[in-house]
Amino acid sequence: MSVDDALLCEDSGVYKTLLESTRAIPWKIEWATLRFAYIGPQIEALLGWSAQSWLTVQDWADRIHPEDRERVFNFCVAQSQAGMDHEADYRALRKDGEFVWIRDVVHVVRHADGTPEALIGFMFDISERKRTEERLLDMQRELEELSYKDGLTGVANRRRFDVAMETEWRNAQRLRRPVSLIVLDIDYFKQYNDHYGHLEGDECLKRVAKALEGVLRGPRDLLCRFGGEEFVLLLPDTDEGAAMALAWRCLDLVDKALIPHAGHGPGKRLTLSAGVNAAVPKEHDEVNPFIAVADRRLYLAKERGRARVVTDDGVL
Repeated sequence: MSVDDALLCEDSGVYKTLLESTRAIPWKIEWATLRFAYIGPQIEALLGWSAQSWLTVQDWADRIHPEDRERVFNFCVAQSQAGMDHEADYRALRKDGEFVWIRDVVHVVRHADGTPEALIGFMFDISERKRTEERLLDMQRELEELSYKDGLTGVANRRRFDVAMETEWRNAQRLRRPVSLIVLDIDYFKQYNDHYGHLEGDECLKRVAKALEGVLRGPRDLLCRFGGEEFVLLLPDTDEGAAMALAWRCLDLVDKALIPHAGHGPGKRLTLSAGVNAAVPKEHDEVNPFIAVADRRLYLAKERGRARVVTDDGVL
């Protein structure tokens, strides 16, 4: 053996030692045979499969999570055939049946004519990164949910109402379906606060919100705190008759909650007033005038004695 050959062997041994001492897992696949020419022994510590068990590309594919397999396999084959370096994230099957998130970084070694000769790359364990990403996504979802929730009563807030109202209005226009809105306000709430104090006023709002939740029929019905002592109930696919019945149901639920209102006189209980609007919106109808009509009818209910519901037909 020449000196140069000896040095080359020594260098190869050094490189192999370096590769196998890293946490990244090196590997090589011969394109012509689609067989592993090499995979680092670290693979066994990560996945439990010995290096000797990685014989062909099929072994690699079989150890990809079923939900990821087709996507990752097709992507990697297409990129390799095109001679493009690439990387892919996927869940790899451990020998014990658990899954580990892997990032495969692939370099395509090409012949002079550009066709693939071999694939070489590194597998990285990115499980902790994925867990961190999931925690951040959970936090983001929680913050988004909180941003749509009234901090005092726990029902949806004005922001959530604006989004939902716009969505349901467009759906009603497109499908030619009715949509209804009930605007509710606590009667004599200023006097309630004056008599009991603002802390009790906050508790009152919570009790009213809890009572009104009993009217919700399904996931698309939406109860929101509109502001102050005012609540709104958005009712998709609901005509005027059904909306009127639900409005009276709201008043009845709060009456049965037996919330005293001594500030309005001895023996008195808390009551609500409501305004209702329903429509099958036409193509160019706007949502704000629709809301304004329901709000105006609420104030008509206040003017006509409170503890009542007002619609197009007047006081019921």
